[in-house]
Amino acid sequence: MKSEDHDALRRDDTAEAHFSQYATPLIDNALHCAAALRADPDAEVLHKLRVSLRRLRSLLWAYRPLLDERFDEQQRALFKYFAGAAGKTRDWDILIALLDETGDARAQPHEALQASREQAFETSRETLEQANVKAALRDALKEANQRLNTAHDRTSLPRFARKRLGSAQKSMKKRMRRAAHAPRSDYASYHDVRKAGKKLRYLIEFFEPVLPKKQLKATKGLKKLQKRFGELNDVVASEQLLREHPDVFSDEASAGRALDALAKERKRRMRAAAKLL
Repeated sequence: MKSEDHDALRRDDTAEAHFSQYATPLIDNALHCAAALRADPDAEVLHKLRVSLRRLRSLLWAYRPLLDERFDEQQRALFKYFAGAAGKTRDWDILIALLDETGDARAQPHEALQASREQAFETSRETLEQANVKAALRDALKEANQRLNTAHDRTSLPRFARKRLGSAQKSMKKRMRRAAHAPRSDYASYHDVRKAGKKLRYLIEFFEPVLPKKQLKATKGLKKLQKRFGELNDVVASEQLLREHPDVFSDEASAGRALDALAKERKRRMRAAAKLL
């Protein structure tokens, strides 16, 4: 966090006063990416948009005790929808890279895969344009600020941050225990760990300047866990995408071999992820 942000914390260290400080840069970045899509067919722009939306969802979760639950649920569902629309192109990019990695790159139907990827990009762009992302995000920020600024009580930001991060840490530990005792075929429990870890990392990014070092030490190893569970998610999502679009291969046998290779890679990555539970 910049020095001027620390000055702001000293002037008014309430959680209500700092919501806009956390949310506005994320919304500005999301809107910049959404606008750039009109001219830039780059999946990285979509990925940056999706990351900003995910961080916004985590911020709303953090502020849930200070906001109306119905408002929180509605906004987070909307942001999830936007993020899902933005993620399809990157899913194809990951699938293409994994097929080259796990099989014979020369045998991959690159033209068909690339055509599907381009179609996904156009669909993502059209969906986001029609959804009027700009109005939705601006309205969400305005309403959240109104609710927080008109609240009768004021909440200490350091105390609020410690409590919300503590809740996220407890959720993370609970999901890790569940995944550790789940059958190896139960990917859903691993996916829950990944989502909890992502939320925890985003909260640390928001609140780190006001968090005690002891609490931050408890998150040691989070980066490594996120990497392994993210790699597992990539291959699981690629398997699902290929099952939904087996026609990218010219015959069923080729599609079957590709799925077998991805399944083998999934098992390897699942074993690697399990070692961190």
